[in-house]
Amino acid sequence: MIVTRLADLDGTDRDVKAETWRSRRFVLAKEGVGFSFHDTVLYAGTETDMWYANHFEAVYCVGGTGELVNRETGEVHELSDGTLYLLDGNEKHTVRAFTDLRMACAFNPPVTGREVHDADGVYPLIKEEEAAV
Repeated sequence: MIVTRLADLDGTDRDVKAETWRSRRFVLAKEGVGFSFHDTVLYAGTETDMWYANHFEAVYCVGGTGELVNRETGEVHELSDGTLYLLDGNEKHTVRAFTDLRMACAFNPPVTGREVHDADGVYPLIKEEEAAV
């Protein structure tokens, strides 16, 4: 059994920051449970383009307001506390944060924590054994 508090992740290698967001990773590939789980805040007034070409992601909004844009269809969805979206088709998408948006995110396959979005917003598919090299 693993028990972790959000504050335990602050300032560690599981506390990943970018220009428009901060993600603290509770569960990573090295835990070996088949998914990763993150607490992510997208900063108010920002817009983040993403495309998880190699992962499926479920995102549950636990605070804040914003919108999700499916860049493939043009559909726009309101984001607020209690909204979940599932990227089950590797959709290219944009998240616009009107206020700080706090999201609980699960990835499959799990991320290692060392992925960096490329120019298209894609995380590369890194397996834990490759990350340790």
